[in-house]
Amino acid sequence: MASSAAGSALSFAKPVKATNTNSISFTSVRKGNAFLRLQPVPMRFAVCCTAKKETVEKVCDIVKKQLAVPEGTEVSGASKFSDLGADSLDTVEIVMGLEEEFGISVEESSAQSIATVEDAAALIEKLVAAKSP
Repeated sequence: MASSAAGSALSFAKPVKATNTNSISFTSVRKGNAFLRLQPVPMRFAVCCTAKKETVEKVCDIVKKQLAVPEGTEVSGASKFSDLGADSLDTVEIVMGLEEEFGISVEESSAQSIATVEDAAALIEKLVAAKSP
């Protein structure tokens, strides 16, 4: 359901799909046409990575090795394991490699929440910090 500034409501028989993000037009169930224009909003700030660059790079190297990623394939903090071809067994092997490299132990519940290189790097830093006196 969408509502206009005047307080009247519009109903849609089918979902509205935006293919051009600068403007969307659709026909309402009631008389007349409705028009909606979306304005781009400048990004105020963005958090790229919460983990240190060195940690992300080490995780990238381990992921490349464990998944035998072809040379030239980019692996970054935003890379999803599934996009790199990893299945659940590959993810377990990646976690084991990370545990060995960083001298940590990752609980199964935490391991299941890892989907990207950045997720893994952030978890590693959290576990290393908790381990340090």
